[in-house]
Amino acid sequence: MNRRVLLPVLLAAATNAEAQSTTIAPGDGFEVERYAVALRPDLETAAVSGTETIDVRGTSDRVTHLAFSANALRIADAMVDATPVQVSSTTDAIVFTLPQALRKGRKVTLRFRFEGTPARGLTAVAGSIYASYFACDWMVCLQDAPGDKAHLALDLFLPADAQSVGVGRASPAATSADPLVIHRWRSTRPYSPYLYAFAAGRLPRQAIATAHGELVYFDGTGSNADLAALFAEAPAITAFLANKAGMPLPDRRYAQVLVPGREAQESAGFSLIGQSELDRERDDPSSAWIIAHEMAHQWWGNLVTCATWQDFWLNEGMATFMVAAWKEHSAGDAAYRQELDVARRRVEQVRELGFDKPLAWDGEYPSLRARRAVQYSKGALFLAHLRETIGEVAFWNGLRRFTRQHARKTVTSKDFQNAMERSSGRDLSATFAEWVYGK
Repeated sequence: MNRRVLLPVLLAAATNAEAQSTTIAPGDGFEVERYAVALRPDLETAAVSGTETIDVRGTSDRVTHLAFSANALRIADAMVDATPVQVSSTTDAIVFTLPQALRKGRKVTLRFRFEGTPARGLTAVAGSIYASYFACDWMVCLQDAPGDKAHLALDLFLPADAQSVGVGRASPAATSADPLVIHRWRSTRPYSPYLYAFAAGRLPRQAIATAHGELVYFDGTGSNADLAALFAEAPAITAFLANKAGMPLPDRRYAQVLVPGREAQESAGFSLIGQSELDRERDDPSSAWIIAHEMAHQWWGNLVTCATWQDFWLNEGMATFMVAAWKEHSAGDAAYRQELDVARRRVEQVRELGFDKPLAWDGEYPSLRARRAVQYSKGALFLAHLRETIGEVAFWNGLRRFTRQHARKTVTSKDFQNAMERSSGRDLSATFAEWVYGK
C-alpha cells in the first residue's frame, strides 16, 4: 500500500482531531450492527493491511462524528456511503467526520483502507499468528463497549498451507488474485468486539466429537505438542459446564489454541491456552484452572455478556466460580473449598492494602490486581455464598434460567438477581445489597 496516500489524510485532519478527541468518546451517539474486515496479516512480523466496512445506526440525533477506539493503524480512503470523509487519529480515538449529521435510527455504512503494525493484540510465533483480546488494535472497533454486540465477517488472506480459526463458522476457502487463499469466517450471532480474534498459520489440529459439541485442538507452539494428552479433561469439562448452563456449546463447536507462554484468553468460539500454564498445572494438579475457566466464558462472558465493565464480575466471577465447581465435581468437596480459599486470600490481600469494593462498583481500580481480587475472586465467593444461602437446586436452576433467558444478550447484576429470586422464591435484596451494590 502506498503510504504517500495515507499521510496527507492524517496531516490535514490533525488540528481537527486534537479538538475532537477531548469531546468525542468512542461509541458516542451510535451503535455498530456489523463489522466486515478483509485482513492480510504478515505471519512473520504481525503487520497487517486490509479494508474494513462498518454498518452503524444512530442512537441519538445530530451525530456529527463516528469515533472508535484509538490504535496505531493508518487509515485511508474513508467513505460514508458514497461520500469521502475526513478521518483523524490521536491517542484518544479514531474519528470519522460525517458529511451530514446522523439522525437517531438512521443507518450508514463506513468504508476505509488500513495498514500498520498493531501495538497490541497480535503475536507472531513459529510461523503462526494469533490475536489476543485487543481486537481494536488490528482492526477499527469499540474496545470498551461490551454491550454493543455486533456481527463480524472476517476474510483472512493467508498462504496456501495455512490453517485458521476465527469467530463463528468458516465458509469454503477461495483463491485470491495473488498466491494467497481467503479463509472466510462469519459470526453466527453478535459478539462484543473485545471477543473478536483469529489464529492462523501452521496449526496442526485434532478434533473430538462430544454430545455437547465438537472440540478442536490446535497447536500454535511449533513443537508438535501432544494435544490429546494436554486437553484430556476437556470433554468432561464440556459436559459439566453444558449441564450447569442448561445449554450445549454455542455453535456446538469450541476450539482451543495452544500457544507458548502463559497466555489465557477467551474469544468468541475459541480460547488461547498457554503451554507454560498447562506445564505448571501438570506439576501441581491442584492449581489447574485454565481449561475450565476459559471454556466457561463461552457461556458466561461470550453468550451472556455484561452490558458494561461495571458488571464484569458476571463474566469473570462466574468463570472463576465454575473452576471451583468443576473441581468439586471431579475431585470432591475439599478441592472446591481449596479453590475458594485461594479466592479468599486474594481478596484479603487487597483488603489489607485498604481496598475493598462491592462487585458492581463503577469507580477506577488502583491496579489490575485489585480489579481481579474484586471481580474475579470476590465474585466467585459471592456465588458460593449465594449457593449456600438459597440451596443447591435453586442456585443451579437459577443459573440455567439466567443463561437461557439472556443468551445472545447483555446483562446487568439486576438481571442475575431477578433470575435467582424467581428460582428461589426469595427476596435477595439484602444479600445483593451487601455483596453487589454496596448499599
